[in-house]
Amino acid sequence: MDTKKMKQEMQEVLVSNILPYWMNRMPDEVNGGFYGRITGREELKPEAEKGAILNARILWTFSAAYRLLKKPEYLEMATRAKRFIIDHFYDEEFGGVYWSLDCKGEPLDTKKQIYALGFAIYGLSEYARATGDQEALDYAIRLFLCIEEHSFDPMRNGYCEAMTREWSEIADMRLSAKDENERKTMNTHLHILEPYTNLFRIWKDERLEKQLRNLITLFTDKILNPGTGHLELFFNDDWVSKYRIVSYGHDIEASWLLHEAALVLGDKAVLDKVEPLVEYIAAAADEGLAPDGSMIYEAFTNTGKVDTDRHWWVQAECVVGHANLYQYFDDEVAMQKAFRCWEFIRKKLIDNEHGEWHWSVRADGTVNTDDDKAGFWKCPYHNGRMCMEIIERFS
Repeated sequence: MDTKKMKQEMQEVLVSNILPYWMNRMPDEVNGGFYGRITGREELKPEAEKGAILNARILWTFSAAYRLLKKPEYLEMATRAKRFIIDHFYDEEFGGVYWSLDCKGEPLDTKKQIYALGFAIYGLSEYARATGDQEALDYAIRLFLCIEEHSFDPMRNGYCEAMTREWSEIADMRLSAKDENERKTMNTHLHILEPYTNLFRIWKDERLEKQLRNLITLFTDKILNPGTGHLELFFNDDWVSKYRIVSYGHDIEASWLLHEAALVLGDKAVLDKVEPLVEYIAAAADEGLAPDGSMIYEAFTNTGKVDTDRHWWVQAECVVGHANLYQYFDDEVAMQKAFRCWEFIRKKLIDNEHGEWHWSVRADGTVNTDDDKAGFWKCPYHNGRMCMEIIERFS
């Protein structure tokens, strides 16, 4: 395989498999916005809650697809998502976005999870980038200011996970049930770095520039374990981590998002510091590569427990991370890894019958239909972004 063939295949998958699934199956014509869930067995759940993450990621994906491919139907979907986020998810009284709404679009879980604000910025900034829309940019800036006012820790640095609707302390800060209840996490910092990078493309604000630079430094100096090349996942207020967990997908995703942030920032000194670490983190992530070219999920290094399921998002990030190494570091071996992982995706993960991708392939090779096809966490962003990254990088 070569990059040209891969690009053609990915454009076909994006345009014919991923995006049509969301356009045809997910718009909620009764209550507005998008349905909250389709099960792994293709059963629509119209009564499901509507998550901020899903809606923000739909907004990002279709905004980016419109920016790249200029199809009016993508703009229509992006605009639908933008309106629903601004009109329903945005908290006019206290600022920020609600974590979830009920199926009718009324606030359900009103906590302020900073990860969700980050994704709302990511989606709104991409819409503004694609269209020049001032309203989307204004709301993205409002959310940036919310994060800086309420979540940033000026004493010990970094961003806290979550707060109540009114921005008070909250007992359970976890992003999901499988996470540790700690104040600072790699995952949330990664998904503040990502939207701040995107916002900085279109809004050259001094405070944003300063905080983007600071986020890069947090990854290089606090979050990265210099002895292993892996990212630590959960921290207390003082940046101490007591957990021995390796998330291979987050490692490879962070390798290229950190690089992207440094490139967009445009400071040579920062880039010179980051680029060797990009290769170091990606090499550590490769410990999770399986013989079939896929990447396993995670490992608990203190107990020896390993989750060898092949999750859809991990494979998507594996491809982009390795393509990034080829593009910027002339790493031919990395590109071969990207090709192999893409072959795995094509053969095992893409649902050619119904559209979209399955949640995962289990360790025994069977397809996981127990987890969602579309839902709170199953969105078109990782796989859609992978396709668009390859299309852009190898055009």
